[in-house]
Amino acid sequence: MTVRVGTFNLNNLFSRFNFQGVVSTSPAISNGGITISFEAGHVDVRTFMGKLVKEKDPADTTTIAARILQTMNADVLAVQEVEHIEILKEFNRDFLAGAYSEIVLIEGNDSRLIDVGIMSKLPVGAITSHQTAIHPDDPTSRVFGRDLLQAEILAPDGGKLFTLYNTHMKSHFVPHTEDPVTGAAAANARRQRQAEMTAAIITRQERAGSRFILTGDMNDPPHSPFLAPMLTVDGASLVNGLDNAVESRLAKPETPGQGPGPQSTNWTHRFNPSGPAFPEYEQYDQIWLSPALGSALTGAGIDRRTKHGGDGSDHDPAWVDLDL
Repeated sequence: MTVRVGTFNLNNLFSRFNFQGVVSTSPAISNGGITISFEAGHVDVRTFMGKLVKEKDPADTTTIAARILQTMNADVLAVQEVEHIEILKEFNRDFLAGAYSEIVLIEGNDSRLIDVGIMSKLPVGAITSHQTAIHPDDPTSRVFGRDLLQAEILAPDGGKLFTLYNTHMKSHFVPHTEDPVTGAAAANARRQRQAEMTAAIITRQERAGSRFILTGDMNDPPHSPFLAPMLTVDGASLVNGLDNAVESRLAKPETPGQGPGPQSTNWTHRFNPSGPAFPEYEQYDQIWLSPALGSALTGAGIDRRTKHGGDGSDHDPAWVDLDL
C-alpha cells in the first residue's frame, strides 16, 4: 500500500477568543499568562512576552486547510504549533471536513502554549509522550519544550506499518532582554541536547531494522551541527526523505535588491532578517526515515507558498510517499 506522511507547522493554531474591552489598570507582563476580571464576568486571558495570544485568523486557518486537503492529501500528518487537542479536533471537523479519523496530542511544556500533534486517516496504536525527558547535562529542567510525540501507525487490518516521532525543537528566538550572542548560544545548546535526547529515546524504543519516521520543525537545516546527533540512531544513519522533494510551484522571486532568492528547492522556511542581510531559505521542516524505510521512499513534495511571508503559515508543508 502507498502511504503519504507529511509535516506542517500550522503557525499558532490557537483557539483564544479575540475580544475588546476596557481595563482600568494594565496587567503585569508574564510568560505564563494573566487573569482579568470584568464586571460582566470572568475572562481568562493568556499572554506571551506581554502580547495577547489571539485565536488564529479564520482566513489563515482556511488557507492552511486548503493546502492540507488540496495539495498534501497526507494519510498521516504531523503538525506543530497547536494550542491543545480540542482546537485540533475542531480544525479537523470544521475546516478539514473530518478528513482525519485519529487525532493525537499530549500537552507539552512550552510557555507559548504550543504543542505537537498527529492527524491520521490510518488507525493509531500505542501513543507515548516523552515530554518529561531530562538531558543529563541539564538535570533540573525538561529538555523538550514541545514534546517528542511517539505513535504507532497501523494498517487497516491492524498490522503495524511504522512508528512516527513528531517534535518541534528550540527556535532561534532570543528575547530582547537577553544578550543576543549568549541567547543564541543557549538556544543552539538546547537544540543540540534535544537532538541528542531524540536519538537516545529512539535507540531505546526501536529494535534494529525497525521502521520509523522522525519528523517535525527542527528549527535548523539538515546539515546543522546541532542536529547531527539525531541523524544517527543505534549506529545507523537516517535517510533524508526530502532530499529530492518536488515543489508544487516555483518560488516567488525576490524583489530587486533583496538577494537571489532560494539556492535550492529543498526549503520550507524563509527568514527575512533586519538590516542589509538577504532573506534566508532553509529546510527547517524535515522528514527522516529509518534505513528500513529508506528503500520504501517513492517520492516527496513541498507545497510552495505564493507569498514571501507564507500562505496561512510561515512554514511550507512537506511530505513523503512510501510503498509499504
